[in-house]
Amino acid sequence: MMILKNFAVFEGGDGSGTTTQLALLQNRFTTLPALPHVYATWEPTDGPIGRLLRSALKGETPLQRETLAILFAADRNEHVYAPGGIWERSTQGELVISDRYVLSSLVYQGIDCGEALVRGLNDRFPLPEVLFFFDIDSNEAITRMEGRQVKEIYEYLDFQIQVRERYRSLLPWYAKEGVRVEIIDASQEPQAVAEEIWRALKNMPIVRGAGDGP
Repeated sequence: MMILKNFAVFEGGDGSGTTTQLALLQNRFTTLPALPHVYATWEPTDGPIGRLLRSALKGETPLQRETLAILFAADRNEHVYAPGGIWERSTQGELVISDRYVLSSLVYQGIDCGEALVRGLNDRFPLPEVLFFFDIDSNEAITRMEGRQVKEIYEYLDFQIQVRERYRSLLPWYAKEGVRVEIIDASQEPQAVAEEIWRALKNMPIVRGAGDGP
């Protein structure tokens, strides 16, 4: 499969801190003008399909699990290939970092629907240059989510244990395909996690040589 240069992905179970780290990384790039422009994005997207998915994940819109898998792939197709999307920005010299991507589908919908369906829906999407896996004990992740006002359909312990195991089982495949896989200890304090990400991110050619900064 093709690897898309200048494209990095944050992956991990619910409560692993990917959203927090994306915000911290955005701030770092904003304060360092010598660095390339970074486009921070996420899945589900804020588009019409993504909004439907978010409603389903909150349990507001009941959908069959296979329908969720199809919708995630459709949302991703727009995310990657629409004008101003991941493909266009990466190939034109921007650094694109996405909070979740194909691996989330292979994990979450793979548990729900089986790997064959999900791989078939997602085999046309390029692989990221770098994949960050935020690893954290499932019990700790659930504790982090206890204060959330709205729980999503996958945010319970038994499922999150399966999620962590499945992520770990799929990472070697990504490495074999040529993706640089970085396993991050997500149990650390947010700033320590941010520094670990930054040390790894600086090895991307688009970032390397732009100056270390703070």
